Amino acid sequence: MGIPVTAIFDIGKTNKKFFLFDEQEDIVFQSETTLPEIPDEEGYPGEDLAALQAWILDTYRKALQLTDFRIQKLNATTYGASLVHIDEQGKPVGPLYNYLKPYPPDLLEKFYADYGPEGLFALETASPPLGMLNAGLQIYRLKSMQPAIFKKCRYSLHLPQYCAGLFHQQATSEYTSIGCHTALWDYRKQTYHDWVFQEGIDHLFPAIQPNSTLYPVKEKDNIIEAGIGIHDSSAALIPYLVQGQEPFLLLSTGTWCICLNPFSRDPLTAVELAEDCLYYMRTDGAPVKASRLMLGYEHDHQVDKLCQYYHVPAHQVKSIAFDPVIWEQVRQEEGPRYFFRHIPAGAPDPGTTSDPFPTLEAAYHRLMLELMNLQYEKIKLAAGSSPIRKIF
Repeated sequence: MGIPVTAIFDIGKTNKKFFLFDEQEDIVFQSETTLPEIPDEEGYPGEDLAALQAWILDTYRKALQLTDFRIQKLNATTYGASLVHIDEQGKPVGPLYNYLKPYPPDLLEKFYADYGPEGLFALETASPPLGMLNAGLQIYRLKSMQPAIFKKCRYSLHLPQYCAGLFHQQATSEYTSIGCHTALWDYRKQTYHDWVFQEGIDHLFPAIQPNSTLYPVKEKDNIIEAGIGIHDSSAALIPYLVQGQEPFLLLSTGTWCICLNPFSRDPLTAVELAEDCLYYMRTDGAPVKASRLMLGYEHDHQVDKLCQYYHVPAHQVKSIAFDPVIWEQVRQEEGPRYFFRHIPAGAPDPGTTSDPFPTLEAAYHRLMLELMNLQYEKIKLAAGSSPIRKIF
């Protein structure tokens, strides 16, 4: 029969992973892939939704054939700020838009003219003005610029709920996905923001379900309990919260490095929002103070530049170990020495880093120093006045 396991799809923007966990929550099987992006109707690269769906279902079918394991439960966690619009038959309509795609300036101006001002709207929704990263504005764009596709939409599902729904065929909504800087939720009223109702898009969102909701999926003689999906950074909090930990910060790393503080009671300020500090949501709808930094994405970009300059493969950079002597040497350099492209908090990127270091090892140590200095400031921002003594 095989040992009982829980299957988890962990869909990152870059890497797509699949895990089987045993009853002791140890990983007993894993696989991963990366998928090439495809252009949308305007040529901007984004997730290949058809390829993602095919990989998920194919990976699942292969896992069912592993005789050493018996899948009992299944769930999906994915990156946020991404919506899949489906029709009455549950089929996607339109592409899965890239949250990094530039937002039309004139449309954004009209939105804030109708529902702003921008600063007040950001405070109400705990969402810094981020264009497509405010997933609700993706629907506003679709309705305004592609009405034919918009008319076909029965539901707009957050990506975690779409991926989980591939198994149980239910349309659902849940708090962690709604609460990740979507500009959809009014944190003061604890419901969707007024603009959602005034635009008449509230019907696109299925009823909010508890994140503990499970739906049965029949596989031959076995019933698998499938969850409804969860936003990845928010999911990272759960193991620590259920243990009843004293106040802590969680630094969730990846393409985005997100510092989460589920114990903050400080109201968000306009200054914090301007520094990309916002609210996420716990599974029960309670706010989580968070600061964000696109650190992993910037790190990879800078590593590519180092590889080109020093004529080395990427794996050589990954093999560099911490050297305290080099660290002390690069700390003495006046900064900044790097110009960051994807981190507004860093120095603006003029296209090249001048006055390169004599060795790859020194250059990489200095890169990590400058990235960590920025991360340190984000940690302090998320901590606020909370009595934090632990960071996970």
